[in-house]
Amino acid sequence: MKKFFISFLGALAGIWFSLFIAFFGIIIAVAVGTASSGGKVTKDVKKGSFLCLDLSGVIADRPGSIKPIEFLQGNTDLPLGLNEIIAAIDAAADDDKISGVVIEANGGIGAGMAQLQAIREALSRFRSKAPQKWVYAYGDNYTLGEYYLASLADSIFVNPIGMIDIHGIGQQGLYFKDMLDKLGVEVQVVKVGTYKSAVEPFIRNDMSEPAREQASVYIKNIWSFISSQIAEGRKVDAATVNSWANSYLMTRPAEEYVAEGIADRLLYRHEFDERLCALTDVDKPKDLHSVSVTDYVKGKDILKKDSGKGAKIGVLYACGDITDEDGDGIVAADLVSEILRLAEEDEIDGLVMYVNSGGGSAYASEQIWEALQQWKKITAKPLYVSMSDYAASGGYYISCGADRIYAQPTTLTGSIGIFGMIPNVQPLMSQKLGVHVSTVRSCEKGEMPGIFEPMSPGLASAMQGYVDRGYDLFTRRCAEGRHISQDSIKAIAEGRVWDGCEALKLGLVDEIGGLDAAIAGMANKLNVESWTICEFPEREIKWYDAIFEAGAELKASIVKSELGEAAPLYEAIERVKQMSVLQARMETVELRL
Repeated sequence: MKKFFISFLGALAGIWFSLFIAFFGIIIAVAVGTASSGGKVTKDVKKGSFLCLDLSGVIADRPGSIKPIEFLQGNTDLPLGLNEIIAAIDAAADDDKISGVVIEANGGIGAGMAQLQAIREALSRFRSKAPQKWVYAYGDNYTLGEYYLASLADSIFVNPIGMIDIHGIGQQGLYFKDMLDKLGVEVQVVKVGTYKSAVEPFIRNDMSEPAREQASVYIKNIWSFISSQIAEGRKVDAATVNSWANSYLMTRPAEEYVAEGIADRLLYRHEFDERLCALTDVDKPKDLHSVSVTDYVKGKDILKKDSGKGAKIGVLYACGDITDEDGDGIVAADLVSEILRLAEEDEIDGLVMYVNSGGGSAYASEQIWEALQQWKKITAKPLYVSMSDYAASGGYYISCGADRIYAQPTTLTGSIGIFGMIPNVQPLMSQKLGVHVSTVRSCEKGEMPGIFEPMSPGLASAMQGYVDRGYDLFTRRCAEGRHISQDSIKAIAEGRVWDGCEALKLGLVDEIGGLDAAIAGMANKLNVESWTICEFPEREIKWYDAIFEAGAELKASIVKSELGEAAPLYEAIERVKQMSVLQARMETVELRL
């Protein structure tokens, strides 16, 4: 604990000095980054080229921008957007200059399971539309996510001393009760939902039985789906894939990967390149025509299907934590204004909201829900929702009023529940620091929730009533949107998280599929075969916004570096500090791929 505080104070001391030093460099980086992104330069795609899917790094839901901190570190590559990756694969199937696709496995992919599934579905379409073309995978280090994609390839190649990691999926979390007790901090919780486990890290030292029960169900279902797809791709049964996952595969010699059918050949990189030469009819590896996703989509209108004249379909991105007035994710004040502005856009024929959120502020979620209802009322046009990795708690709240909801089998959704957390630091102040608090009130019961004294029984009861009303409203919104009784919603609510397939069975979603399926469904609803996508909110980054963003990134980077293993605790405390009183939020779930 002492080391934690020493590291914590050391990190704080360095933050502002580092920001000052970096300030002018960031201005230069932003200026150069802005200039470098000012126009599109289309790379010449020659006959016999192949599309290279190098998916190292984080995959964003939509195209990213150059981060000033990354620019200073020498990284000028724009983060890949999922829609760009899928559009590139789809376009490559019809491009006579593209001979095939190479999946590069470098052990560094940062993508959610629904994102990976969307990419795999695009690769499957590529193989169906262009059976004469090939899909190869090569790597030194296949993570489970990369192998999941590679399993669809015609052949999987691995370095002779490379590694393949197939270990199933799991969930792990940190629990802080003992530490908070030692600090003298009590987290007072009011909630509705037996399975609403987002509060557990602050009031328990381990996972509760209801939380373990729900996690076991969706982990089992998601792994069953992933393993069956790997089995189908490798032409083995699911039991074989499970035996791979239970054999500490990453520690085994590469020769065994080929012997057991996990990979097809062991090749060094130059040998793989020579194989590509034979496939693309070039003499030497230096003459290979590799085209990255970023270069390939430059100059292409990836937002059009055919001529684009049939309809205009809006895609509204709602990604990240849901907050009231500020934050990096879904800011209700901004999104509500955007939705109401879109209600005046006569050219938009239908709206698909893409949701990737575990929720957040219950108040903000209600405001977004109401704005979407206003959009439907004003426009009388269809509203669909496409759920990505998460559309849970507040993420489900904002989705439930849609005319049709699409989810992937690997989507985590539901978590219909409400909670509030009020830290009480009185023991820390009085017993640890020797600071005492005295209060005088005009009204005996005029107390408000605060951090310097515990809630009285009367206030605790009132707060529980407040949370109960929020839960009643939440379940009522879900019942209205899904056209079932509120009692039926409550029977499957209780804060429980469901995977996409279970959610389909329960009526929480309408169809299994990704964003492309939702857009195709919208086009079918509009009775068109050609369309243009319009993405919202429009991406506009001002230079001073980039500087503030860079400052926040630098601070976070320094804190993580200085605190090391204690960084997750700091991040958890920061999340609690930023939460509004009433939360519709699922627990932070990061399934380990």
